[in-house]
Amino acid sequence: MCMATNKIVLFYGFTPIADTFAVKLWQRELAARWDLRGRIIVAPSGINATLGGTVQALKRYVKATKEYPGLQDIDVKWSAGTGAEFPRLSVKVRPELVAFGAPDEIEVQPGGVIGGGQHLAPAQVNQLVKERGDDVVFFDGRNAFEAQTGRFRGAVVPAVETTHDFIKELESGKYDDLKDKAVITYCTGGVRCEILSVLMKNRGFNEVYQIEGGIVRYGEQFGSGGLWDGTLYVFDGRGSVAFGADARTLGRCTLCGGATDRYLNCADAACTHQRLACRECVPGAAFANRCAQCVEERAEWLPRHLDRAPNQPVG
Repeated sequence: MCMATNKIVLFYGFTPIADTFAVKLWQRELAARWDLRGRIIVAPSGINATLGGTVQALKRYVKATKEYPGLQDIDVKWSAGTGAEFPRLSVKVRPELVAFGAPDEIEVQPGGVIGGGQHLAPAQVNQLVKERGDDVVFFDGRNAFEAQTGRFRGAVVPAVETTHDFIKELESGKYDDLKDKAVITYCTGGVRCEILSVLMKNRGFNEVYQIEGGIVRYGEQFGSGGLWDGTLYVFDGRGSVAFGADARTLGRCTLCGGATDRYLNCADAACTHQRLACRECVPGAAFANRCAQCVEERAEWLPRHLDRAPNQPVG
């Protein structure tokens, strides 16, 4: 008997959605029909999803989703899966596709965001850097902890815990020296940069770009031979993804300082902070102790059941 092959799909699509609740129900029914698990977010500006399942089931789901007006050209990114990356299916309606806290600044039309940074194919990214050298700056559009294990060479990594922090960070004046440079924003699959690039242009950054398909597409094309160093953090049970067997390990264990790209959850089930730990220091599936952040935030805590899947923070 032939065993089914499992995969993971990642995609987003910006298009006006008038009835988000109806689309939520439709997406939940589609995903449940083919036994898919993962996360789908529906907002007035579009849809964002990461799902795991069999290849056949995912193809059927993608085909049906592309029938929605404005989503016919979504860029679906496929990667290897085991079927165990997601504990359940979650389909939610949010006011924003990514929670930057600026829904009024984002305007969409069928097929995309209006006024965002210019899209660059991975090869165009390398060409721009080759032609203009130090005049080009990579700007990380992810949460700062994600950059611990992988980032573009020489990138600016803003000190943000969540996407909510970006506007305050951009308005702090820390990056005013970049406003006349060529700024290439980057994030996992591209969705965060669609919005971040608008926010940056609205705040005086004159030349803003974004990578078509995000880090995922760049890594697929250039592996470890391009301008990307390390592994890519992902919000599912895989933890991180390497674009080749020779990928560098940039992360450092928070306990011994040894090389690792292994993110683990805090012992507190209510905590969403993740820390790096090598298997020698923490052989289990999570830390046995609480992190400094949640100890400071609250005295009471809920011990984590180590058989549960990792946290999947949004943004």
